[in-house]
Amino acid sequence: MAPVPVRSIRSVLLRAAAVPEVAARMPAGESTVALRLTGDAEMEQLNRTFADVPNATDVLSFAGWGAHLGDIAISWPATVRQAARYHHDARTELSLLAVHGLLHLLGWDHAVARERREMNRITVEALRRSRLTPAPGRL
Repeated sequence: MAPVPVRSIRSVLLRAAAVPEVAARMPAGESTVALRLTGDAEMEQLNRTFADVPNATDVLSFAGWGAHLGDIAISWPATVRQAARYHHDARTELSLLAVHGLLHLLGWDHAVARERREMNRITVEALRRSRLTPAPGRL
């Protein structure tokens, strides 16, 4: 499976939650997020079932309830492909996708350029707090 320790991604998400804009949207008290690493076939099925999109994607977010913010599904094969494409390591790509999923759970979207710029800015800041830098052109 993925050669990225669970504690690494947990730390990235905790640091992301401390970015002021993110912290402002976090519910009071402790929260949970479930993260599932899976393959392209399952991501295609999830995307088809829940978004009516007939192809695989790299990350999907599913809203939760109460203290459970929701679930994030990430394709490990897509993570590896994208890390190679952008010339950074798989940990950076996986972290970027996890933060992206968290932002969706908290209400951010990227349907228009302004929203995309805001999500990218917050993602870069969240990764910076974990000493990770996405490759130029990734965001």
